[in-house]
Amino acid sequence: MSEYLLTTEQVCEAYAELRVRVTEMMSGISHEKAQTIVPHCPKWTVKDCLAHMVGVPEDVINGQMDGVATEAWTDRQVQRHSQDSVADLLSIWEKNAPVFATILPRIPQPVISQFMFDQTTHEQDIRKALGQPGARETLAISVAEGFLRDSFSRREDPAIDQLAKHELSGFEYLRTLSGRRSRSQLLAYGFDPVQIEHLFATMPFDIPETDVSDD
Repeated sequence: MSEYLLTTEQVCEAYAELRVRVTEMMSGISHEKAQTIVPHCPKWTVKDCLAHMVGVPEDVINGQMDGVATEAWTDRQVQRHSQDSVADLLSIWEKNAPVFATILPRIPQPVISQFMFDQTTHEQDIRKALGQPGARETLAISVAEGFLRDSFSRREDPAIDQLAKHELSGFEYLRTLSGRRSRSQLLAYGFDPVQIEHLFATMPFDIPETDVSDD
């Protein structure tokens, strides 16, 4: 197995912990808070972002994998839950959890870690939108960081491979290399913004025009 990927057991544990954290964070929030625009996903509200997080395991359970991981696939998740409340979404997530828990360990690497990278990224996006920073030293962060480093190490470009070995680590590594930090912030961390821009052309990310803080 890759030197960067965590074990399947750790990924499953990380997801279970994440679902509990996000459920606790979202339970009881007001309608107005649920409609807050997510700065890093400006087409989505907080509720839309949750609908995506709930919709991925829902689609896996139901075998709705046509166009998996594409924008059209994620948009369908948001649209089908457009009339649901946050409470409805959390109820669906809870109901599906036992079934998904039997499926998740059977998803191979690196796909299972990619799933957790997405879930972890959006947990932090919601935290930014709601002004509730936290969960920065969690198993989920470690899984997501490992997925990124592993994916970079598989590239044929030696310069991209070096990103896997970069000294930045943890939460900042994850946020910096998932389109959540500006060019000046990339430079401050020792990255080449032009190289990252070329990298992001193959990923669903952009470099923000202005500095970003998750605090």
